[in-house]
Amino acid sequence: MFDTPKPSGIMSVIAEVENEDRFYLDPFPSHPALLMQPGATPLIRTEQLCKRYGSFLAVDNLNLHVRPGEIYGFLGPNGAGKSTTLMMILGITRPTSGRVEVLGQPFDGTSFALRQRLGVVAEDAWQYDEMTAYEYLAFFARLYHVTKPGSVIQARLERLDLWERRHLLVGGYSRGMRQKLNLCRALLHDPELLILDEPVSGLDPNGIRQVRELLVDENRRGRTILISSHILSEIEQTAHRVGIIDRGRLLAEDSVAGLAARLGGGQRIELELSAPASDLSHLLVAQPFVQQVVEQTPTRWLIVCTEGDDVRPELARFLVGQGTLVIGMRQVESSLEDSFVTITNAAVRAWTERDWAERDWVERDWAGV
Repeated sequence: MFDTPKPSGIMSVIAEVENEDRFYLDPFPSHPALLMQPGATPLIRTEQLCKRYGSFLAVDNLNLHVRPGEIYGFLGPNGAGKSTTLMMILGITRPTSGRVEVLGQPFDGTSFALRQRLGVVAEDAWQYDEMTAYEYLAFFARLYHVTKPGSVIQARLERLDLWERRHLLVGGYSRGMRQKLNLCRALLHDPELLILDEPVSGLDPNGIRQVRELLVDENRRGRTILISSHILSEIEQTAHRVGIIDRGRLLAEDSVAGLAARLGGGQRIELELSAPASDLSHLLVAQPFVQQVVEQTPTRWLIVCTEGDDVRPELARFLVGQGTLVIGMRQVESSLEDSFVTITNAAVRAWTERDWAERDWVERDWAGV
């Protein structure tokens, strides 16, 4: 069974797990007290949270609230400050200023009593490659004093299709299998709060669905979940509320439907162009039937138009008149991706305009104008 030398004491841990009585009803007790409660104390709260690295402000006065019993999607572009925020919440990185509360208490990562109530999956978590998957989970089950560990380990591995591979060394696991194993480990001790950073990274479509269904089931049992992810479609299907961060600032915090409502009514038309045509953007916005233009990519645009009659024929005539070749045009429902792109793009435009205004003021002041 063992292909490599094991850490000291692991043999006794395995023996304890394999000899315990595995036959009992539910290895995953529910947390009915943790089901969503309006007005309840947030399980994660940050107040005016800031983190500086020299002159660079990575997180800027962040006020985040994750309510008991909800799935909260934490979104942002690369470099937005998501990982830095999660590291401060977990006490891995100390904030420059501000306050973090986890499970209703101030938290700096040193309280083992609080850490026992958390389950964490990092995007690139280090694992013990010389252990088998079963040994790896048995080791952590012992650390967290898991009751009936054999039953819990088997149920967790079976749920994510890893039971038949439990005796393989973790070092031989694929990236997707490692990510599943991380999730099994995070759930072993029945934590009240799950904090997940890119939990479906490296998974194939079947694995993504398995993890999605598992998280929804865990949430139904009352478990609170914070998910940071770039896969917006998964957040859209699972999250009760979403927070969007960019440049370290929380731009919006609402339900998916609430974020869509912020974009306003009107028809939403997705265009696919044969070639980039960014110079057309300001001409489109000037049309009476166009409310907003979002360049999702250089050749894929989202056009928000006025409500009422179908404006696609009029839009097509305008584009043809400008010599633009349109490959595709379809009417779409508002999605989380639309909200994300629109909100972050609007913030970038506002910051750019402010930066240029400040630069112009400095230059004029320097010149004595």
